[in-house]
Amino acid sequence: MMAPDGAVRPHYARLMAALSAMAPPEFDRRSASARQYLSEAGVFHQVYGEASEQSHDWPLGHPALIIDRAEWTTLCDGLVQRAGFLERLLADLYGTRRIITEGILPGVLLGQNPEFFRPLAYQGQLSTPLLSFIAIDLARGPDGRWWVLGDRTQAPSGAGFALENRVATSKAFPDLSRALNVERLAGFFRKFREMLFALGGPDRARIGLLTPGPHNETYYEHAYLARYLGLLLLEGGDLVVHGDRAEVRTVDGFQPIGVLWRRLDADFCDPLELFGASRIGTPGLVRAVRSGALTLVNALGAGILETPAFLAFQTALAQALIGEELKLPTIATWWCGDAESRGFVAESRDRLQLGPAFPGRVGEPVRPGGPRQDGDGPIGSLSPQQGARLIGREIAALSTTPVYGSAGLEPRPVTLRTFLMRDEDGWHVMPGGFARVADSADARAISMQQGGGSIDVWIPSDSPAKPVSLLGPRSDRFARRLPGALPARAADNLFWLGRYAERCESATRLLRLYAARNSEGWSEGELEARVAAILADYGVDVRAPQRGLSTLARQAANTASRIRERFSPDAWRTLKAVVDLIPPRAAPASEGEPDVVALTAAILTHLAGFAGLAHENMYQFTGWRFMQCGRALERGQATASCVSALLSGEAPGGALEALLTFADSSVTYRRRYSVDLSRETVIDLTVLDPLNPRSLAFQVNSLTEVISALPGVHLGETPDLLLRRLARLKVRLQTADAGEVDTAFVGRVASDLGLISDLVTRRYLLSSPQADTPDWIGGSV
Repeated sequence: MMAPDGAVRPHYARLMAALSAMAPPEFDRRSASARQYLSEAGVFHQVYGEASEQSHDWPLGHPALIIDRAEWTTLCDGLVQRAGFLERLLADLYGTRRIITEGILPGVLLGQNPEFFRPLAYQGQLSTPLLSFIAIDLARGPDGRWWVLGDRTQAPSGAGFALENRVATSKAFPDLSRALNVERLAGFFRKFREMLFALGGPDRARIGLLTPGPHNETYYEHAYLARYLGLLLLEGGDLVVHGDRAEVRTVDGFQPIGVLWRRLDADFCDPLELFGASRIGTPGLVRAVRSGALTLVNALGAGILETPAFLAFQTALAQALIGEELKLPTIATWWCGDAESRGFVAESRDRLQLGPAFPGRVGEPVRPGGPRQDGDGPIGSLSPQQGARLIGREIAALSTTPVYGSAGLEPRPVTLRTFLMRDEDGWHVMPGGFARVADSADARAISMQQGGGSIDVWIPSDSPAKPVSLLGPRSDRFARRLPGALPARAADNLFWLGRYAERCESATRLLRLYAARNSEGWSEGELEARVAAILADYGVDVRAPQRGLSTLARQAANTASRIRERFSPDAWRTLKAVVDLIPPRAAPASEGEPDVVALTAAILTHLAGFAGLAHENMYQFTGWRFMQCGRALERGQATASCVSALLSGEAPGGALEALLTFADSSVTYRRRYSVDLSRETVIDLTVLDPLNPRSLAFQVNSLTEVISALPGVHLGETPDLLLRRLARLKVRLQTADAGEVDTAFVGRVASDLGLISDLVTRRYLLSSPQADTPDWIGGSV
C-alpha cells in the first residue's frame, strides 16, 4: 500500500480515504455482515489437531489486497508464460523425456520421484492436454518484484474460497468495490465450465468433481464448487470401472461419466496400479484413463511439477522447452544432489531453509539456521544419494498488506495464489486470487492450519465491471429440469441420517420419560425397568446416560457432515448443536446430578428444529425421499419395540400413559378420546390410526408414498418383493382391529419393517444397485 516515501499508492488511495472516513461502528457493522454471510453459507475449513480434525469458521480479514491494473497486466503475462512452460515440461516428462536424455534435469529427480507414475509414462504423447487448471503461488519481495514460491498442479485448492471471499467482501463493502470497478470472477469460472463440457464431447457426458471426502481440510470448497458449476460431487467409492469405462454408482443404476475434475491426490486414485493401501480411490481408474474413455483435470502424475528441486533448474528448463527466459523469477533454490550446490548450502545454512527435494511426504522440512545432521555427517559431507533428497531454499522476505487487527490497520505478510485455466484459446488468469495473510507481522510462512487468515483480492479497472453470470444467454428458453441421478453413497448417507436422527430422538424421549418418573418420586418398578431395558438396547445406561446419548447424536452429526451440501447450513448447525448440548461425561458427584429432564427437552427441541428445517428447506426429490424413508423406518421400528416392551404380558401400571408420552400423542388422545385410558384406544392411536404422525400405520403409509416415487418404481408393472411387502404390511394395518394387536402382531410388523429396510438397501444402496434379490431374502417371505 505504501510507496518508499511513505505515501499511499494511487490504487489504494480511494479505499483508504473511504476507510478513514468510516466511523468504527460502521466498519464493525460491515465486517459483521460479511461474517454473517459466511456463517449462514456454512463456510468452514478443517484444522487437524492431535486427536482429530475440527471445523473452524472461515477467517476472512479486511480490507482486500489491491493490485494496480498495469502491474496485474504484467503479472498475467508472466503467469500465462509460466503455465505454457509447465505444460510443455509435463508433456516432456510423460513423453520423450528429452530434458532427461540431454542432461538438463538430473535423472534421479524423475526416477526416484514418487509423483512419476510409470503406468502412464507416455500419456504426454496423446492429444489430450495434461494440464487444464493450475495455481501458482506468488509473493512480493522487499524490492517490489513478484516471485514464484511454487506451482500447484496436483489438485490446487483455494479457488472456491476466493469466490466466497469475494461474495462476503462485496456484501460488506459494495460501494467500494463498485467505486474501484473491481473485476468479477464469474467469467473465469464460466470459461472453465465451458472447457469441462467441451472435454465431455458432443454427448455432454456427465462431469464430476472427485473429492477425497468430508474429512479433507478443503471439503467445503469441493462441495461449493460442484454446486456452483453444476457438477456431480463424487468420492472414489461412487465410481466403478467396467471394462475401460468409468461409471457412477447411482440409485438409478450405473451411469457413464466422461470427465472428472480431480481434487484427490493422484496416488490415492487407484489402489490397483498406484497406492495399494488407498481406501478412497477407484480400482481400475488408471485403465479408464489409459483407454481415453475418462479425462481427468488435471492428469494423473501432474503433481510431479510440484517437485521443489525442479526450481533449481528453471532457467535451463525454460530455455530448452520454450526458448526464452521466464518473466517471473522463482525463489532461489539449490539442489543438494551435486557436490557444488551441497557445499554452498552447507556454507549458507544460516540464511537458507532446508527441505525435501521431492513432493509429498518424502522427508520433513528443516528449520533455517544451526547445524544439521543427515545420514553420517553434516550437509557438506552427505553422499550424492542422501543429498538428492534435500534442497536449500532462500528464505522469502514477504511483503506486507494492511489488515485490520486489534490495534487497527496492521502490516501482515501476504502470499497470493493465482489460478489459471486452459481452453482451446490458451491460458486464462482469474482476475484476482486467494490471498493468505499471517497472524503476526514477522511470520516467514503462512498457514491456515496454524492460525493464518485470508483476504479478498481486487483488480481495479478503468471502466465499470460488466455483470457476468454462469447462466446461459437471456435468449435461451428457460426449462426447469430435475436433478440428475443421485449417487448411491449420498443416498446411503441420507437414508442413515434419517435413521440416526430418529434413533437419537427415540432414545431421548425414553430417557425423558424415565427421568420424569424418577423426579416425581416414583421408585423404580416394573415400568421403569422395562424403559431402562429399551434404553439399554439403544446403548444408553440410565445411571450415566450422557455417553450413550452423545454416541447417538454423533452418529447423526457425523453422517450429516458427509452430505452437508444437501441441506441448509441452518439445519446443519441445529443438528451439530445437539452434540454440543450433551456433556462428554457425567458430572462429578460434588457438582450434583445433571438435570436430565431439562437436557432431554433441549435435545428434542433441536432435533425437532433439524427435522423441520430439513423438511421445509430440502428440495423434495430423490435425496429427501431417502432421508424420509430412513426416518419412517426407524420411527416405525421404535414404536413397535415400545408397544411390544411396555404392553407385553401383564402391562405394569402407567404403561399406557408411558406409551402415549413416548409417541408424543397425549394431547391428541385427550382430544379424540375420553380422559380414561384403555388398552384398545391407546393401541388404536399409536399403532393403527393413519392420521397420527407417530403411529405405525402413518409410518408405513409414508414409506409407501416415498418408496413408490423412488427411481425404477413404475406403478402398473408387476410389483417386486419390496413393493409387495409394503402393500401387505399396509393392508394388515388398515384392516386390523385394536383388539387383535398383541405382541405377536407388533413383532411381525417390526420384522416386516426390518425386511423392507434390507430390501431398500439391497436395491439402491449397496455396491451393485438393482442387484437381484438374494435367495435368503426370498426364502424368508
